[in-house]
Amino acid sequence: MKKNRAWPLVALIALSAVGCSRREESARAAPAANPETPVPAVRVTRADLSGSITLTGEFIPYQEVDVMAKVAGYIRSINVDIGDRVRAGQVLAVLEVPEMENEMSRAAAAIDQSNAEAARAEDDVRRSESAHDIAHLSLGRIDSVSKKEPGLVPQQQVDEAHSRDLEAEAQVAAAKSNLAAARESVRVLRADEARLKTMQNYETITAPFDGIVTKRYANQGAMIQAGTASQSQAMPVVRVSQNTLLRLMLPVPESAVPEVAVGHAVRVQVPSLNRTFDGHVTRFTDSVQLSTRTMDTEVDVPNPSLTLVPGMYAEVKLELQEHRNTLAAPPDAIEGAGANASLYQITPAGTIHIVPVQLGLEMAQQVEIVHGATDGELVVAGRRGSLKEGDRVKPVPAAFLNSR
Repeated sequence: MKKNRAWPLVALIALSAVGCSRREESARAAPAANPETPVPAVRVTRADLSGSITLTGEFIPYQEVDVMAKVAGYIRSINVDIGDRVRAGQVLAVLEVPEMENEMSRAAAAIDQSNAEAARAEDDVRRSESAHDIAHLSLGRIDSVSKKEPGLVPQQQVDEAHSRDLEAEAQVAAAKSNLAAARESVRVLRADEARLKTMQNYETITAPFDGIVTKRYANQGAMIQAGTASQSQAMPVVRVSQNTLLRLMLPVPESAVPEVAVGHAVRVQVPSLNRTFDGHVTRFTDSVQLSTRTMDTEVDVPNPSLTLVPGMYAEVKLELQEHRNTLAAPPDAIEGAGANASLYQITPAGTIHIVPVQLGLEMAQQVEIVHGATDGELVVAGRRGSLKEGDRVKPVPAAFLNSR
C-alpha cells in the first residue's frame, strides 16, 4: 500500500518540472514589449528655395519674309544669293518691264495735252473778261445819258445794253469754269504719272530690313508675277531673315502663368552647342490654349555673331518664385499631398507624432513647409509603412539606411 501511494507524488513532481521548462522557453521566444523600430530620419532645416520649370522651344527668326515683286516683269539682274548679309534698302534684284516705259510716255503726252487745253481756257477767260468790260462800259454810258436826258435814249436800247452786259458776264463765268476743269484734268494726269513712277520704282526690289538671304527662288531672266493677294501663285524673289535677334517660343503651363512677367531674365541652354545664352521675356499671349493648357511666351535672344541658327532647340529654366530662409524637408518626408499633407515627427521621447502641414514651393530635392513644423526637428523620411501615432522608433540617419 505504501509503494502505490508514492507513484502519484512522483508524477506530480515530473509534470511540474515539464511545465516550468516550457514557460522558460516561451519567455525566451516572446519579443520584448513595445520594441523600438529603426526608421530613417532627417531634420527640418532652413533653406533658400526658388521655384523653376524647364521648358523646351525652337529658335525662329525675329523677322522673316518672302520678298515679292509689286509689278510683273523679267528679272534683269539679281544681286544676292543664299547666305548673303543684306542691309535695309539694299538692292536685291532689278526687274525689266518694257510696257512701263510706254505707259510713262503716254502719261507725259496726256499731261502736255491737258496743259495746252488749260492755256486755251486761260485765253478764253481773258477774252470773255474783255468783252464783259466793253459791254459793261457801254451799259454805263447809255444808262448815264438816259438818266440825264430822259427820253433821249429809247428804253429798248437801254435794255439791250443791259442784256449784253449780263451775257458777257455769263461768258466770263463759263470760261473760268472751263479753266478750272482743265487745271483739274492736269492734276489728275499728274497723279496718274506719279502712280506710274511709283510702280516703276517697284522694278527695283530692295531688302525690307537688315538680315540674311536664306532662300533664292528665281534667277536672271525669270518671269515674276506681281505679288498681289488675288494671285496666290506669284513666285517670290528671295527670302530674308533677321537672325541677329531670335525668338524662342515657350509653352508655359497654366500653373506657372501668374508668375510670367515681361522683362524677366532667363538663361537659355543650347544642347547642340553646349553653351548658355542670355535672354529675357519680351511678350506673351496672355491667353491659355484650351487644347494644351499652356500660354505661348516669347523669349528674345540676341545673336549678333550669328552663332545661333533658327531651328535649333533650346532649354530655358524659368525661375518663377524665390523664398529665402524658409523651412524645408525632403519630398520623401512628406506624407500625402495638398491639404492632406502631414509629417511623421519623432518626439524627444522617441515616439511618432503625426502632424498636418501646409506646403509651399515643391522642388525636386526639397519641399517648403509653410506651417506645421519647426526648425531642427526630426521627421521620418520614407519607410513609414505601418507606423502610427505613438509608436516607439529609433531614428537612424536616412543616408545610412539607404546605403545598406
